[in-house]
Order: sequence, then C-alpha cells, then structure tokens
Amino acid sequence: MSLREVRLSTTPTSEAISELRLGDIVYLDGLMYTAREGVYMRALEDKANIPMDLPSQSAANFHCSPAARINPDGSFEMGAVTATASFRFRKWLPEWFEKTGAKIVVGKGGMTSEDYKGYFVPNGAIYLSTVGYGTGALLGRGIENVEAVHWNDELGLAQAMWVIKCNKMGPFIVASDLNGDCLFERENAKIAENIDKAYEGTKPAVLKRYGETDDRSDELI
Repeated sequence: MSLREVRLSTTPTSEAISELRLGDIVYLDGLMYTAREGVYMRALEDKANIPMDLPSQSAANFHCSPAARINPDGSFEMGAVTATASFRFRKWLPEWFEKTGAKIVVGKGGMTSEDYKGYFVPNGAIYLSTVGYGTGALLGRGIENVEAVHWNDELGLAQAMWVIKCNKMGPFIVASDLNGDCLFERENAKIAENIDKAYEGTKPAVLKRYGETDDRSDELI
C-alpha cells in the first residue's frame, strides 16, 4: 500500500482536516508559529497578548526548537528545526485551542488517544508528527522565510514565538484524526501481537536483579 501525500494549508478548512487519514504524509504551506512551554505560560498564565491574529494568520502550532539566530541588522536565519516531545505541553492545550483556534499541532512522539479525544477532537484539530530523527535540516528546506520572532527578550531564542513561512515543509505524518484515533497506538498493537514469536526459543532472563524480565507485557516498542 503506497503512502498518500497531501499538501495542507496552515489555515486549513474543516473539510481538508476531515479528509486526512492516519499515516498520510503531509507537507505544509503558509505561516506556522512555534509555541512551547515559554509561550504557553506567557500567553495563558501571564495573560500576555498574543502578537498574531490567530487563527486567521495561522492555525498551525509547531512544538520545536529552531536552529536560528537574529543577525545584528535584525534579519533572521533558520537552517533547521527540531521537534520536541509534545506530551510535555498537554496541560496547556485545552486553553490554547480555545484561545487560538489551532487546528494543527506539529511535534515529536505524539500523545495518547485519550488526549486526542479529550483535547483535539472537540476542537476539530489533528496532530502531525515528525518522521524519525535527524530530519531537522530536511524540514529547514521547507522554510521559505522567517517572518518574525516574538518574545525573544522575555523567553530567549529557543522558547520565543517564531513565525515561519512554509513552502512544502515536511514530511510530517498524520498521527491523529478527527475520531481521536492514534497512529502509534494502532501500529504498536499490531507489533505487540507478534512479540511472543520474537522470543520463541530464547533463554530465560538471567539479569533479573538488573531489571530484566520474562514478562513480555513489559516490552516497550
């Protein structure tokens, strides 16, 4: 089965979001902003005004640390972007969705189906995951321009709110859909069905005092 590739606007229609399927490969076009704990705390806990018109300018939030700098003349350089683990920001997402109208969250590792059903589905939003490690420079090729950086003085380069213009930025993979289904949970369940076969004929654990176990349900995939 071949993978389906989709070009998706960062201000997507509800129809475009509803057509996405788990495992689709997505490339983004339009403005995307970075927001992680620093931005969430400043906007939601400190009640600072968000310096963008959301979601009309962008409905795509990237959990990432950009490899970027601000030059002395005020221009920007961003050669690569590395996603960070999204589960760390779950507690801010309900209020962030309500406040910003975000429809796309991009990050690393995904969340659970409970999070998707509880936070994403009620807001018509989906999660896109980066594909493997070491793709920061590849994603950087899809950055047409750095439009602005907000709250750098308050938060620093890694935590600031970067606004980037995307031109076929990706690949990203659809890790949740509007049913709240989770790609990683679905695929892990398939793998787990055959775990016992992978251990057939192996010797019993000999390093139990170091945490080794014979219980296959302890396996992490």
